[in-house]
Amino acid sequence: MFSIEYFSSLTPYIDVLKNSPLPIFIYGMGDGCAKLAGIFERYKIPCAGIFASDEFVRDKTFLGHKIRRLADIERQVEDFIIVLAFGAGYASLIEKIDRIAKRHRLIVPDMPVVGDGLFTIDYLQENFGSLEAVYRLLADSRSRLCYESLIEYRITGDISCLKRCETSRVEAYSLLRLGTGEIYADLGAYTGDTVAEFASAVKGKYLRIYAVEPDRRNFRKLTENTSGMPSVTAVNAAAGDFCGAVTVAKGGGRMIKKSESGISVPQVTLDSVLGGEGCTYIKYDVEGAEMQALRGSGRTIAKYKPKLNVALYHRVDDIFKIPLYVHSMLPEHRLYIRHFPYYPAWDTNLYAVPAI
Repeated sequence: MFSIEYFSSLTPYIDVLKNSPLPIFIYGMGDGCAKLAGIFERYKIPCAGIFASDEFVRDKTFLGHKIRRLADIERQVEDFIIVLAFGAGYASLIEKIDRIAKRHRLIVPDMPVVGDGLFTIDYLQENFGSLEAVYRLLADSRSRLCYESLIEYRITGDISCLKRCETSRVEAYSLLRLGTGEIYADLGAYTGDTVAEFASAVKGKYLRIYAVEPDRRNFRKLTENTSGMPSVTAVNAAAGDFCGAVTVAKGGGRMIKKSESGISVPQVTLDSVLGGEGCTYIKYDVEGAEMQALRGSGRTIAKYKPKLNVALYHRVDDIFKIPLYVHSMLPEHRLYIRHFPYYPAWDTNLYAVPAI
């Protein structure tokens, strides 16, 4: 199934939207909607309107459209296509979207978190050699199914592709084979949710945790949430490939992205944080700066050959550039890919684990 002929035969969601005789409504406001509206303009896709969940309507307008309720549109329009313009990771919200998808054609475009590139058929064909190289490196059938499904999803915007490759975090953690002597580095620690997840997985038995988070508000919550945990070093900085300062976009939240304008924050390399000390497990979720953070961990990875968990969805080329780079650093490690329930495919990770 993993062939350029198969993927090239799929109907891209852009073509579906361009050629649809049905009206097209965008679901959601904010940055995602603005980004999607830009895609609509670029490909000359007409937008019939924008709607939001009932609790967010309140006589609002966005991009010149009066924000409507889905129920009102359903009373007025017999049939239409819905395009999702936001990320959904909570079970209740995913279930709500699934119910909508049973009533209407739903397309969930794969818009990268960072950058403007789209995973088109042309992009697939230009980079198929790298994609195929990653596919051949994957260590199990579940990873290969996940990779196939993610590529098909990126072209079609069909959430059924994501449904067939979802997995649980418990199963993903089992790949890491974590023990009681772990030294864990959490790059992009947010408010400590993944620190708590790790501590739970090892039943509170670890040697040390390093948690790196650039946003000041998130960092305060991180220190509060880890205050009762032993041997935790929290660092208020971005993770990258040099020590100094970088500019990130304002706004806070989980997605603290590097930007040409915004606010200046300190940046560190993991190598500098550890100062030559050991590390057994590193997580990278740094909003599009994963490659830089990996380079900033180069000495640590070369010396200690730790387990890695790397976000694989922020940039359009992460899906092949990151696995190939990790393989070049750790050629003896086994590579796995897992996707957790999320629309679009924003919770997809690469796991690099020493062979047994």
